[in-house]
Amino acid sequence: MLAVYLRGMLISIALVTSIGMQNLFVFNNALGNKLRHSLVYALFVWIADTTLTVIAFLGMGALIAANDTARLIIMAIGGAIVVWIGVNIIRGAKAAVIGSEHDETTMKAAFVGAWVVAFANPQAIIDTSLMLGALRGTLANWQVAPFLLGVITSTALWFFGITIVLGLLKDRLPKKLLMWVNIVSGAIVTGYGCVLIFQVLQAII
Repeated sequence: MLAVYLRGMLISIALVTSIGMQNLFVFNNALGNKLRHSLVYALFVWIADTTLTVIAFLGMGALIAANDTARLIIMAIGGAIVVWIGVNIIRGAKAAVIGSEHDETTMKAAFVGAWVVAFANPQAIIDTSLMLGALRGTLANWQVAPFLLGVITSTALWFFGITIVLGLLKDRLPKKLLMWVNIVSGAIVTGYGCVLIFQVLQAII
């Protein structure tokens, strides 16, 4: 059972550490908010990510991938949302300063944002679902629970660990670092959204 648990942790850490909207969201919150607030926001991200993981593990991505029309519609909508997120990140970049507590993210905005960054990327949902769905087929019924526990433990350690580290170190970082993080991350997110929309247009044309 321990081996299955550790296997889930290793696979999960490989997925969660890649640069994506969730990590950018966690980085920004950790640098721009008080530590106690950013830990709550990290909890929101972890809950949303855990929900996505369970859905993916049940093979939702495989169902979407099997229906071309549904896949294209979801990718188009998701791509538009991703572009919108990226543009707004860039627009707010100049005002983003480490330690600027009067501009802290509200609880409602953080909660909604956590679910958006988890579910707005349709390609990630499909890819993750296909991979986890395939892994599910290699597990016996008794192995499912420890494997999933390993996955969500790993994501919890990552999201909360990054939040704590950045929260403790942010006072030693340049004040304008958050602005540049937002500019770069906004450009990456916007570009990725455009790629999703381009893929949809290619498939249609």
